[in-house]
Amino acid sequence: MRFFVLGPSEIKTGHHAVRPKGAVQELLFASFMATAGRLVTIDALAEELWGTTPPTKMHNALQAQISRLRRTLARAEQGGASRITTSVSGYQFNLEPGELDSQVFLDTVDIIRGSAYECMEKGIAELRSILALWRGPAFGGLAMGPLCLTAASKFEESRLSALELLYDLELKVGAHNRIIPEVTETLAQNPMQEQFCRQVMVALYRSGRQIDALNVYREFRQRLNVELGIEPSPMLKAYESAVLEHDLALLEDSSLGRPVGLRV
Repeated sequence: MRFFVLGPSEIKTGHHAVRPKGAVQELLFASFMATAGRLVTIDALAEELWGTTPPTKMHNALQAQISRLRRTLARAEQGGASRITTSVSGYQFNLEPGELDSQVFLDTVDIIRGSAYECMEKGIAELRSILALWRGPAFGGLAMGPLCLTAASKFEESRLSALELLYDLELKVGAHNRIIPEVTETLAQNPMQEQFCRQVMVALYRSGRQIDALNVYREFRQRLNVELGIEPSPMLKAYESAVLEHDLALLEDSSLGRPVGLRV
């Protein structure tokens, strides 16, 4: 059985997929997946499901929701021991290694980041493969409580980190033309993320588009000024200077897109 939360929540067994029915069931399933097999207290689950306004008979209501989710899992798995176990303080959803897409994603990104690739194309292929696990916002963008919001933020930070590494590797192998549309879209979706601005600038400059690279920087700087009242970092300012001066360091592939000749 596989469990998916990097997008709409799904439970899959073989070629059969089911989704928890109803907002409360979705939140309950998401809460268990957010904790990745750890014990979740009754109070924490109640807060995830009902916020500050739990039902009058909260414990009974929670037990009813747990029973519904157990039945959904039993139908999907066609019997067997219940995935959800009960203790005095709460509930635990039992997961096997490799069953939860978010945990597979986090673990794989950590492994890739710690690898020293002799073949950069292999690293690129592995990153693209693991990023393909994402089918939309974590937990389907469902309104969530503290457990799920914390998990969703962690997943998103790892996704952005993986994208940054991917584009740096692409720049290192000279694929600047290939990634311009993709990294430009990523910057548009994350308009305050300086690392993607840097990568767009480098890719454009290496493609002979100096003016476009400068315009990307100036638009980014204006967004920071207007929305946050701050300036770009000294590193990004150094990239602007390098583009203006046609610094040959911008063409070097030895530093994953970070020209070694730049002074910051």
